Amino acid sequence: MELQGFGVGTRVAVGEVVRMPDPLPVPADERAKGDADAERERALAALSATARDLQVRAGDLEGSAREVVEAAAMMAGDPSLADAVSERTAQGKTAERAVYEALDAFAETLRGMGGYMAERATDLSDVSQRVIARLLGVPTPEVPVRDEPFVLVAHDLAPADTAKLDLSKILALVTRDGSPKAHTGILAAEKGLPAVVAVKGADELHDGQRVIVDAGRGVVVADPSHEQVAEARAEIERAAAIAAAPLEPGALADGTPVQILANVGKPADGERAIELGAEGVGLFRTEFLFLDTDTAPSVEEQTKVYTELFTHFAGKKVVARVLDAGADKPLAFLTDVHEPNPALGLRGLRVLRENEQILRDQLQALVAAGEASGAEVWVMAPMVSDAGESAYFTALARELGVRVAGSMVEVPSAAILCEQILETSDFVSIGTNDLTQYTMAADRLLGSVAAFQDPWHPAVLRLVQSVGAAGAATGKRVGVCGEAAADPALAVVLVGLGMHSLSMAPPAFAEVRAALKGVTLEQARAKAKAAVAASSAHEAREAAANA
Repeated sequence: MELQGFGVGTRVAVGEVVRMPDPLPVPADERAKGDADAERERALAALSATARDLQVRAGDLEGSAREVVEAAAMMAGDPSLADAVSERTAQGKTAERAVYEALDAFAETLRGMGGYMAERATDLSDVSQRVIARLLGVPTPEVPVRDEPFVLVAHDLAPADTAKLDLSKILALVTRDGSPKAHTGILAAEKGLPAVVAVKGADELHDGQRVIVDAGRGVVVADPSHEQVAEARAEIERAAAIAAAPLEPGALADGTPVQILANVGKPADGERAIELGAEGVGLFRTEFLFLDTDTAPSVEEQTKVYTELFTHFAGKKVVARVLDAGADKPLAFLTDVHEPNPALGLRGLRVLRENEQILRDQLQALVAAGEASGAEVWVMAPMVSDAGESAYFTALARELGVRVAGSMVEVPSAAILCEQILETSDFVSIGTNDLTQYTMAADRLLGSVAAFQDPWHPAVLRLVQSVGAAGAATGKRVGVCGEAAADPALAVVLVGLGMHSLSMAPPAFAEVRAALKGVTLEQARAKAKAAVAASSAHEAREAAANA
């Protein structure tokens, strides 16, 4: 039996299913039998204990995993949450019901904001489960612990769950809900873990059942035949051999160079990227310093953290994206969380122009970090729409000492007008996640429209082609920093469309290098031409494969 979903990465795994325990049932909406004050104290004590427990767990983690669990701890300890719970116990509700209602109301508000904030709603649901479990005196539904490696199957995974995954035991992830660009998919890409999300029929899988998880095809094969298992194991061995190959700069079979760069989000990512052969950084997401804070970090704070990352890349290129606030990353001190459609509102460079001092401070810190580390720092602006915006950003960057200033191509207007933008930008980099979202009018975090979030769609590829043509006409460098570059077959097509560099999560390096090494520039262009001429994403894949 084959179950279809949306794959993350290209890897394959074979193993037995271990299901995530089902969530605790919603507490009954009934009056408390005891005193309202006693219920309030019970609830607040459970909230406080949960916050402490999460903080202790965070102390055993590193990097993004630590940040995720620390954020959950802060939510559990939020005074406004305690007030909301107290209001409900005063109305006669049980501690369990009061906690559930208060956290569900907070989560519903976040879900209504969409994007990044909708993702945080999952954190609140996880906190709710933990607090209610403590009140009931039962175990929290968590990732199971097993001695043998297994395939984890769940409705979805909260960030606190994914942060604690023991990667020596997890062979693959399968979820009923979610989207390839949501939290579980992002973690799988970062760790090189095969994953298939939004799988119809995932609830039918049971503990101990053997499955093949084929992320490349977006398929979960239940009860596979001996022949299917043999084929899967051969693919696993092939991938392992590629991963063990000597590290070399990216290049096509005819010697045409293609820079293989890393997408990173924090200093801790640098060492791993270098280990896997990063030739530099193609996308440094700087937002991590600005999230979950009431004020922008100082120039000194930013300089210190940026230098920590850049030091790993002394003598190499590091492309830093200035703060991309708004839409899925609203900031209390910078953006309006009440915008009716924040994805189309004041975000990226638009909001930075309205708050120029924050942009000036960040550019100053990036320049200082580059000088301190010896890295070759390039800086780019997010969500550039036209040449006027690129001219503004480049002029300000030059004023503050930036040597190489570029623009991101994430909206169709920037792709269409790319030649104009390159007249005032030193380079451009395509963010395929957003470019696909805006081209196809499909929220990249929304599982129900995941089928439209496919960078193989010819509409998206034609916009990439336009960017490649603009780069050729102006003699300037163009690249891709969206996760589309992590698809080996698509990476070949992107190079055929004129891209000079590809940036991705480091675990994808080996497969992409191998795919590029197997074609000449002429062959890559032929595959790109065939894909662009197709009428659907599925046809584009097939056309490229057969060209």
